[in-house]
Amino acid sequence: VQLVESGGGLAQPGGSLRLSCAASGFTFSAYAMSWARQAPGKGLEWVSGMDSDGSSTFYTDSVKGRFTISRDNAKNTLYLQMNSLKPEDTALYYCAKGYTNRYNEGDVHYWGKGTLVAVAS
Repeated sequence: VQLVESGGGLAQPGGSLRLSCAASGFTFSAYAMSWARQAPGKGLEWVSGMDSDGSSTFYTDSVKGRFTISRDNAKNTLYLQMNSLKPEDTALYYCAKGYTNRYNEGDVHYWGKGTLVAVAS
């Protein structure tokens, strides 16, 4: 199993970034996927998750209305569109594979290595 995140970088407050997670080594369309983040000096926070078929999604309260999770099962890729970015969104963002087709917070089988998002003016 391999999960490779990309798309991180420096953004200004109010700006946007789109994270991607390229998955390989397993049947991507059969598993729930999620994004988590860890800000400097803080613990891990679950940001968003999605069932294998996209039928159900989860967002933590602080990103609702600003972030959108999506997946392209034909391309084995998970996305996180991040709009209206805030300095408090600065963190290392991780892609994670679930154990089943249903999303459950904290139910992670594999992690990517992360992509850094920094929001500053």
